[in-house]
Amino acid sequence: MIKEITAKILLNQVKQPDDWFGLKYNMNLYRGCQHQCIYCDSRSECYQIENFSDVLVKVNAIDLLRNELSRKRVKGTIGTGSMNDPYMPVEAQRNLTGQALQLIAEYRFPVHIITKSDLVLRDLNKLHEINQVYAAVTFTITTADDILGKKIEPGAPSVSARFRAMQILAENGVLTGVTLMPVLPFLEDNVENIRQIVTRAHEAGASYIIPSFGMTLRDRQREYYYRKLDQLFPGLRREYEKEFGYQYRILANNTKELEQEFHSLCDHFGIATCIPQFQPERGRQMRLFNKLQ
Repeated sequence: MIKEITAKILLNQVKQPDDWFGLKYNMNLYRGCQHQCIYCDSRSECYQIENFSDVLVKVNAIDLLRNELSRKRVKGTIGTGSMNDPYMPVEAQRNLTGQALQLIAEYRFPVHIITKSDLVLRDLNKLHEINQVYAAVTFTITTADDILGKKIEPGAPSVSARFRAMQILAENGVLTGVTLMPVLPFLEDNVENIRQIVTRAHEAGASYIIPSFGMTLRDRQREYYYRKLDQLFPGLRREYEKEFGYQYRILANNTKELEQEFHSLCDHFGIATCIPQFQPERGRQMRLFNKLQ
């Protein structure tokens, strides 16, 4: 179900330093997510989203963003995609992400988008404009197998579609790469899966891959995930309960072997294992360069 809500604030300051993505601000235009990935941490009680299947549209988001950007004295990277996907199907009709990117371009802020959707290509021209300062698009890819991907990420575009979108972005000069997280124990924690993801990312022009070999499991998230395991992979829940109990952060099996294979392949292909972050000096140089043209 899609519902409309009004928000009081849109840009939230990120606790510094943000070593993962170099964000200064975080932006969520929606609450809830239509991709319905079975492992999503955003179902956890601490985020206070009562029904994660409902999508709440912040109808005043663009007015809020315009007001907040006009008052920000410190330029820093705006991140989106941490609590939901900014390019889930509702975005095709509402276009909140597209409108937000237009404002971000006008106010010359850097942006980092995390998504599982090739719908991001709709905003390629806006990303080009933002890229005069800094733009990065990161695709979450946890398996190279489209069939497994459809089971664990039922509402998201296929893995193959993400790799195709990545290639188009890279060919158009937009910084792009992969968040290889989570890596689900007993499902994705095998060397061949890691090898295929890194190889296909290289072929698609990825500049970086950010890994985390494991997952989180807490309260409502764990309950939902285990129900889905019972439906999709009968018997696997017992393996989780036996191996991990009620741990919040759990490691993939054979983590050391997976990490070795991952880093070896990234070294071979010249892929960074962290994202090149926004540098304010680069933004000033790009503006000067554009004025001289």
